[in-house]
Amino acid sequence: MPRTDRRQEREHVAMADDATRGSTRTGAPVRVFGDVPGARGWLVWAHGGSWRSGSVAEWASALDDLARTGSVRVVGVDYRLAPQHPYPAALLDVLSALEWAQERADQGEPVSVGGDSAGATLAASAAVVRRDRQQPLAAQVLAYPPLDPHCRAASYTNPALVGPSRTDLLDAWQTYQGSAPPDPALPLTPYEKTDLSRLAPAVVAVGLLDPVLDDVRGYARRLLGAGCDVDLRQLPDTGHGVLHTDAELREWLGEALKEATGTGR
Repeated sequence: MPRTDRRQEREHVAMADDATRGSTRTGAPVRVFGDVPGARGWLVWAHGGSWRSGSVAEWASALDDLARTGSVRVVGVDYRLAPQHPYPAALLDVLSALEWAQERADQGEPVSVGGDSAGATLAASAAVVRRDRQQPLAAQVLAYPPLDPHCRAASYTNPALVGPSRTDLLDAWQTYQGSAPPDPALPLTPYEKTDLSRLAPAVVAVGLLDPVLDDVRGYARRLLGAGCDVDLRQLPDTGHGVLHTDAELREWLGEALKEATGTGR
């Protein structure tokens, strides 16, 4: 048998790796999962971690599975983290990742945004910005986003909740916002926007034991009331931060994304 050229193998792997990685105009590193024949569309994903922690490397397994279930190229973005980089740095990085994906998408290929936990907040805010800038967006995929910086809803004090406490969430919001006043053009959260019309179709998931449950339900109702398409899944016996462990959730998010963008037909 011919001997394998190890150097050629390493060069091939390096070229393949380079093809799935890049950086945005803001300098945020991105990594593409699911860039295979049959993938239809792009989904820019912002990981969770209270805006203070997390990385694409830590989310790699979940994003790879999401790419498979959604038959989509998932662009994981290593956005800048607080407190070193408070608002709006992370949102600007997600917006630049959307531009990065849009530049690589084929004509008519859908580009969507999504995230889990704090990343879902960024995704929802990015959807508002894209609308306001009259830039296309096929869908927004929101897995249990914190939406109220003041954490006022009853679900934050539910004794049966599974997830961060109200105190922890308030601290995360304060760290993320820093000292910068909110910019209406770059919303800290879409929850306080009065006009939610003309936003991209929303795929929304939240657990019934999640402290952000009430706010997510309320946001979904407001989107529906504004004439937006919403697919809401409420997960029984489920708390916060389950994207890594809940394969059924990832399966549903992928299938719902295909339905929202029309790529599953």
